Amino acid sequence: MTRPRDPRRVTRQAPPGLADAGLLGRRPTAAIVGGGIAGLTAATGLAERGVTVTVFEREGHLGGRVGGWRERLPDGTAVTMSRGFHAFFRQYYNLRALLARTDPRLDRLTPLTDYPLLDAHGRIDTFAGLPRTPPWNAMAFAWRSPTFTRRDLLHLSGREALPLATVSVPEIYHRLDRTDASTFLEAINFPPAAKHLAFEVFSRSFFADPRELSAAELATMFHLYFLGSSEGLVFDVPAEPFPQALWDPLANHLTGRRADIRTGTAVTGLGRTPEGFAVESDGRTENFDGVVLACDVSGLREIVAASPDVGTEAWRADVGGLRTAPPFLVRRLWLDRPVEPRRSPFLGTGSIPPLDNISLLDRYEGEARRWAARTGGSVVELHAYAAATEDSSGLEKALESRLHEIYPETRDARVVGDITLWREDCPLFGVGDFARRPTVATPDPALALAGDGIRIDLPVALMERAAATGWSAANTLLGHWGLAGHPIRSVPNQGRIRLLNRLAAAKSG
Repeated sequence: MTRPRDPRRVTRQAPPGLADAGLLGRRPTAAIVGGGIAGLTAATGLAERGVTVTVFEREGHLGGRVGGWRERLPDGTAVTMSRGFHAFFRQYYNLRALLARTDPRLDRLTPLTDYPLLDAHGRIDTFAGLPRTPPWNAMAFAWRSPTFTRRDLLHLSGREALPLATVSVPEIYHRLDRTDASTFLEAINFPPAAKHLAFEVFSRSFFADPRELSAAELATMFHLYFLGSSEGLVFDVPAEPFPQALWDPLANHLTGRRADIRTGTAVTGLGRTPEGFAVESDGRTENFDGVVLACDVSGLREIVAASPDVGTEAWRADVGGLRTAPPFLVRRLWLDRPVEPRRSPFLGTGSIPPLDNISLLDRYEGEARRWAARTGGSVVELHAYAAATEDSSGLEKALESRLHEIYPETRDARVVGDITLWREDCPLFGVGDFARRPTVATPDPALALAGDGIRIDLPVALMERAAATGWSAANTLLGHWGLAGHPIRSVPNQGRIRLLNRLAAAKSG
């Protein structure tokens, strides 16, 4: 597996402390509420320091929004279903550190070398083969792009576009959080023909309409994936379904360190005790010295609302103000014939609504590949983000119609099996929300938050934000008990071009 190679990546050293909780005389106990990336990261950080950890996950599987579960096709074939395609970028240092606990060389990930984007006129932008170092990556991209040309690069409003090349967190939020992503792109004279580049790769990755997404989040995404990192836009994907490749091994890693993992167990509330917290779940109450709430937005709001003696009124109001992005749909099709070999494993199609992307699972996932080899068929997945309708059946038909337009060889294919998911549980990073977004640390030193919707002042996003907040939440409780923490890494928290950084500083001053 190709390793991250950006020499400018930043390491925030582990906070000092005792190496193991056994040195305290009594091992602290911690409840981790949520078994997604954030919760499993926090659990790992605590268990590896000897803390007695219990993970509560309301679903029957681990991994959260990157989890998987068993289903059956009409012919009885067992398959693993999930919420679909996730790109594990090379600059996801904190997520990769978690996965390396059970896969040191990350051999269970396989590289995909491109992220092609199709626009409404049939033009394709590709990120394969670009230089990795800014600003040469941007210049090479503009040189060959059919939609973002060299002329467009020259016509950008340099003064207004300066934040894209000088991102630091949290300063970028102070500058841009009250502007929406769509308005910001118009202000910098971003070419209309190329807006699919920004919206597909960055904005719609948050499952949000660009008119509702903070421009600061858009700028941070540009920095993380392109202008602030030398890792490039190449990425890896698990070579097998998520449970087998990622979470089952990590669960074994945790249970080997005395962790108790309880799936299908929902936490309904917390009560503050003199020693810590009383955690209510499934009609029973258990006491813990510390808690990490690593739930999705709705779960976090519900638990805090049901826990009136936890935190302060202002903090509880901030948690209650968290919002979710519009719903999205995932439709997976098992077809009786293959898709043409020249097709990319992944294709972004956000310029052709309502379809946002097409994934060919049998090109990279072992279970799907084996099914396709056995049957002569293919496994195709369609996504629609920020859905503007609640008519899921109509949306399903529209997605398949778009598939047939883009990949005509699928028109006569028979659908051997199909599964559709309709979800509305991703955090919304709305205009002006940053200042009120709750952080990892809370008013209570024995309580921490984690998740991709939680604020952490680092240039991270999506799965990497979930992992970064998970390590930070573990460090928060470890520091409370005098135990050593874990390092946290990121791309540089500033622009890569010193002259532009000085210009930005002068402008803000």
